[in-house]
Amino acid sequence: MKDHRIVIVGFMGCGKTTVGRALAQRLGCEMVDLDSFIAERQGRSAAEIIQQDGEPCFREIETLALRDVLQKPDVRVIAMGGGTWTIPANRTLIALNDVLCFWLDASFELCWQRITSSSSTPRPLAPDLDSSHRLYDFDSAETLAERILAQS
Repeated sequence: MKDHRIVIVGFMGCGKTTVGRALAQRLGCEMVDLDSFIAERQGRSAAEIIQQDGEPCFREIETLALRDVLQKPDVRVIAMGGGTWTIPANRTLIALNDVLCFWLDASFELCWQRITSSSSTPRPLAPDLDSSHRLYDFDSAETLAERILAQS
């Protein structure tokens, strides 16, 4: 297992970064939060990029960032952004890099509680309860698996 990278995916607010940090500490390895990595490189947060340039632009930046993080041999744990897994190119990158991928599942209620209590992390893709719940349903593990299989 020490030769594999670990990628943690799941809906926004499910705890990917927290679990990633704890896992990296336990394994004694480096961890990267993809949204933080992007913010450092771009000089602005994921939310700012989405608000200023749109989600498609952000997704392109995100894919390039994921590619670059996967090329860093010291990074063993990666906490991806909530929508990273929904992009086929990102799933391909993960598949090509012999990565163990874990879906961190949390109820919508828990995610929504975290989203609304985290005023320091703006969520432009989750502006209100209804749109967040639709996104949660669309991004669920089962729904994503069905969409991936339909594309195969």
